Amino acid sequence: MVSLIIVIALTLIFDFINGFHDSANSIATVVSTKVLSPIAAVGLAATFNFVAFLVFPLRVATTIGKGVINPDIINLTLIFSAVSAAILWNLLTWWWGLPSSSSHALVGGLVGAAIAKSGVNSILFAGVIKIAVFIVVAPVLGMVMSFIISAIVMNLAKNSSPSAVDKLFRRLQLLSASAFSLGHGGNDAQKSMGIIWVALIATNHMAKNAPIALWIVLSCHAAIALGTFLGGWRIVKTMGQRITKLKPFEGFCAETAGALTLFGATHFGIPVSTTHTITGSIIGVGAIKGASAVKWGVTTRIFWAWILTIPVSAIIGSIIYLLLKLI
Repeated sequence: MVSLIIVIALTLIFDFINGFHDSANSIATVVSTKVLSPIAAVGLAATFNFVAFLVFPLRVATTIGKGVINPDIINLTLIFSAVSAAILWNLLTWWWGLPSSSSHALVGGLVGAAIAKSGVNSILFAGVIKIAVFIVVAPVLGMVMSFIISAIVMNLAKNSSPSAVDKLFRRLQLLSASAFSLGHGGNDAQKSMGIIWVALIATNHMAKNAPIALWIVLSCHAAIALGTFLGGWRIVKTMGQRITKLKPFEGFCAETAGALTLFGATHFGIPVSTTHTITGSIIGVGAIKGASAVKWGVTTRIFWAWILTIPVSAIIGSIIYLLLKLI
């Protein structure tokens, strides 16, 4: 029982760090356009992170809990190793100021620990491949949609004065930032739910086909909301200004495209990276001004963090599992 409590606590810590690490995703555009102050922005983001449980079905939690590795091999040591690996990678990339994916760090940790325990055959490759494909699909979809939305907005506003456009989109950006935070909470909090759920099943505290209990849902949303509120300020500057300079209408377009991508992925139970999604969306609004408007040197560093997250987390997860077995 003590081991189970430790694993649940560690998973909630991961959820908190996820919110802390990813808070910049939710607030970078609305802060960089000076529509909201940082404290007001994180308050708004945290609120919508929490209420997301009222909107989205728990399909992402099911994917994480039963769609990445064979549920029959899962034990508390494996879960502890996977979550520890994800936390370590999150903290390292936070320290380096890189907007990497908490979701993919968790998937990598699960894969590495599972291979260390039971070999490659314990991996559910259909689920892992689907998640890996969306490393590319999510940011590209965000980029394409933000490019299209930007083009439509620019065409509609071409006869309006810059001050009128700025005033309108300062208000609309409050809605788009709220929608993106809602999508962030809906997709990301469910990953921790899936881990706690499968831990309870593995220790026979819950039936295999039992639904996810409400206390799990509320605790995970509360943890990610608190993490978001406290914020990961090191990443805000990278997301908000180093990729491209943003105006309120561009922030609105990026957030709207990102929110639509997250809503769709969560509906279909696909755990995607909110980091990848909003980065692609910001690149899309920058690219409409021309390729030179996007600072590709910074973007290249971010891409490398994306590519390395799953394999590095898998290596860390496997090492932690093997060390724990020796102990």
